[in-house]
Amino acid sequence: MKYYLSSYELGNETEKLKTLAPKGKISYIPNARDFTGADPERRARRNENDMASLRALGLEVEMLDLRDYFGKQDELRNKLEERGAIFISGGNVFVLRQAMRLSGLDKILPELQDTDFLYAGYSAAGCVLAPNLKAYEIVDPLDTPYSEQKEVIWKGLGFVDWALMPHWDSDHPESADIDKEIAYCKENNIPYKAIRDGEVIVIE
Repeated sequence: MKYYLSSYELGNETEKLKTLAPKGKISYIPNARDFTGADPERRARRNENDMASLRALGLEVEMLDLRDYFGKQDELRNKLEERGAIFISGGNVFVLRQAMRLSGLDKILPELQDTDFLYAGYSAAGCVLAPNLKAYEIVDPLDTPYSEQKEVIWKGLGFVDWALMPHWDSDHPESADIDKEIAYCKENNIPYKAIRDGEVIVIE
């Protein structure tokens, strides 16, 4: 599996992102924005802006709402294998993690580790890859918006052995709180990687 982890939106390595999608297709996953109290109009605008940016790269983009696949892991697996790539929006790390469990995405992704599948996204998309999500409580509310999952999931996917710290030293409303997350990581000996908005971590 390949990773394209941006701090905010598509980041500054968009030509690289285009080449990493093995089939020229990508599914856009918006579920980190399912948090309680989310403004539906603002969420819709953000989704459209992100998908338009992906289409501008020449990628074939479709919406993939994980809520449509809750309890339908086999259907989701078939969809991912058909597309070959996902791009996950930023938002609430804990909400995204819950959607991954309810849809079975957290079971399917490990099956794709030895393939050329592309896992891409920004902010929460990279944060959820850490072994543990405890540090992110400083920024993200412990929200449980889905009726099927009313417990916070603290275990991350564990695909990397460090915690991503997006929006560091950036003109972003969460930037100051990221410093608190970094302090938490230092105090608890948690490896981390801090990136500014615009920066991207690519793992091939």
